[in-house]
Amino acid sequence: MSRVDEILLNFQPYIMQPPISPEAAHKQAAKADEATISHWRDTWLRNIKANKETFGSFAEKSVGKLFESAAGQPAIVAGSGPSLKHSIRRLKARPKCMKLISCLHNFHYMEANEANVDYYVTLDAGPLTIKEVSEGSGKTEEECFAMSEGKTLIAYIGTQPELLRKWKGDIFFYNASIPSEELNKEIAQIEPFHVFIESGGSVLGTCLFFSKGFLGCQVTTFVGADFSFSNTAKTQFHPWESDYDKDIGRCIHVVDVFGNRCQTWASYYNFKLWTEVVAQRVPGIYINASEGGILGAHRDGNLIHIKQMWLDDVYKMFGLSKHKESQAFNPEICDNKVLI
Repeated sequence: MSRVDEILLNFQPYIMQPPISPEAAHKQAAKADEATISHWRDTWLRNIKANKETFGSFAEKSVGKLFESAAGQPAIVAGSGPSLKHSIRRLKARPKCMKLISCLHNFHYMEANEANVDYYVTLDAGPLTIKEVSEGSGKTEEECFAMSEGKTLIAYIGTQPELLRKWKGDIFFYNASIPSEELNKEIAQIEPFHVFIESGGSVLGTCLFFSKGFLGCQVTTFVGADFSFSNTAKTQFHPWESDYDKDIGRCIHVVDVFGNRCQTWASYYNFKLWTEVVAQRVPGIYINASEGGILGAHRDGNLIHIKQMWLDDVYKMFGLSKHKESQAFNPEICDNKVLI
């Protein structure tokens, strides 16, 4: 956002505890698990078998190969919410120490704006994921997938096989934590691959735990993590026009991080609750620099476990040494820049 927007908009005050306990929030976030498993079970098994035949050993191409490759570095985790339009052009200017992990749905948007994504992540198993790679870009699927050469994809072993065959770059696999012992046994019969990433049901959750659990990034900055529709005159679910905008259907009314009223789906509200439970239970520093959306927001205020910041201020925090760069490399030149 512009500096004018920052002046006009104020984040809500912080609250120490959310109106719903972490236990109750986790239970609510998981209430659709059984229905999800029932719906996707056969598709997951079919996709896993097909990917096994195509790629061979998942273990040899595991995300475990990337373990602690960015240990101690901060990460930016990018969702596909409408607020991403505020930060998209600034992502390529992030401090060098910051890794950028993005939902695959952002692929065309990130590449068009030269965001220099380190890792794209996919979770979903349906054929829609192929269409979403190019949706709203004005390019064909073939043109978008051609841009994937040299890019790295973090993929669930049950990902749509055609998507993986179209991908031109490197692929690293993970298994999803599914609360079904029976289904997990069936998957293990295809290959015992116990490299799990928790997701909370969303690809953004997968990005979060990939960055923390495998890369070793313990400071997480969210962008595009709205979990809601835009609250502008033109209702959008992504920063580009998509099929979701044509008929948003039944929504619930909530407040965003500024205290303004907005709309979301119950399923996405549950994803937001799950992410907040992670921030309360899993050690780390969590920053929401989406500059909009509902992550951390409740009617009484914003949850203190997730710090609300403008992205430019996050950059200043992790790029503070830039103030001394000229002094470090040109000590003979007078430069009185100070940090305070």
